[in-house]
Amino acid sequence: MRPKVMQLCLSNGWGGLEMYPARIIPELARQGWEAHGLALAGSRVAASLEAAGVTPLTMASRGQALWRVGSILAYLKAHGIEVIHCHKSSDLRLGALLATLRPGLRLFFTDHMGVTRPKRDPYHRWAYGRVTRLFSISEATRARNLRAFPLPAERIRRLYLGIDPAPYVEGLCEGECASLRAELGVPEGAVAIGLPGRITPGKGQRVWVEALARLAERAETGGLASAWHGVVIGGLGAEEGSNAAFVEELRMRIQALGLDARITFSGFRADLPRCLQALDIVCTPSRNEAFGLTVIEAMAAGRPVVGASSGAIPELVSPDTGRLAAPESPEAWAAALAELVDDGALRERLGAAGRKRVLDDFTLAHHVAALVAEYAGQPSREEA
Repeated sequence: MRPKVMQLCLSNGWGGLEMYPARIIPELARQGWEAHGLALAGSRVAASLEAAGVTPLTMASRGQALWRVGSILAYLKAHGIEVIHCHKSSDLRLGALLATLRPGLRLFFTDHMGVTRPKRDPYHRWAYGRVTRLFSISEATRARNLRAFPLPAERIRRLYLGIDPAPYVEGLCEGECASLRAELGVPEGAVAIGLPGRITPGKGQRVWVEALARLAERAETGGLASAWHGVVIGGLGAEEGSNAAFVEELRMRIQALGLDARITFSGFRADLPRCLQALDIVCTPSRNEAFGLTVIEAMAAGRPVVGASSGAIPELVSPDTGRLAAPESPEAWAAALAELVDDGALRERLGAAGRKRVLDDFTLAHHVAALVAEYAGQPSREEA
């Protein structure tokens, strides 16, 4: 009989954390594990689990889940589930309660966000004390977790995220690429500088816009030979995870800088792997990224990355795969972009090295293999 795990995510939001359970379920199945889910009724998490082939157990609220703990325990027993994996700190109350009431249940928690405050009071000591293993998604977050959580170092492990590289490396034919670039507003012959992700103040779009203004000044003074065009890829409203007021603020700043013709807002794109292949440079200026999924997606697509020299991004981007720039310095960003805009051979070389690194280190298969070893109590030393 196949071992079984329940992915527990009682969130009404929609971001990388909420997408994670459905992303790993097909690979869990391929590696021999049967997945179950516990989600809020009507949530996008529940819908994503359904789309991944799992009919989740659903609750109307976190409160209902707590007072229906008996029925959840009965579900675990009926399905022979011995492992629970939580993804939000607010769900650990339920996870720890289940582990307390059912000795032998293995409880795992992934800190997707990166903790910012100490959690050593009596409640957190009880809740985290029930956790078999806490996963940090980067060395940067693990360092913070070691300071914040009431757990010994050996129970907090770094486990990098991974992606299925296939959609990013399949490649677009020349005609498809030209058509998609035109759809994204990129003029023929221009170097496309893309910025994918949620449009919110913490993601660094402000410094990127200011850097492009300085890039435009270089072009006007003859310091830049190639034409370029900026593309912001991401939803434009709250329903797509972005800050509508901030989007409008960015638009006004772009207009004030005279960059209307040089920067396009694409809106949300369901075909991000294809869009990344249609770009020439991908930027990730987020000041405090816990991991940087967009970074490895861009690298898988063979695109050089310019990333912030803070948070976890320096763990992913090296001089062989891209460039780093101070997150608050438009001048540093403009310099890094100028180097890549004017050197197509360099872009190609960095992109090829980035793709190889993803295939070597950041595939979903690699991530899930380490994960199921933990589930089974056979952790890999490589992930420590």
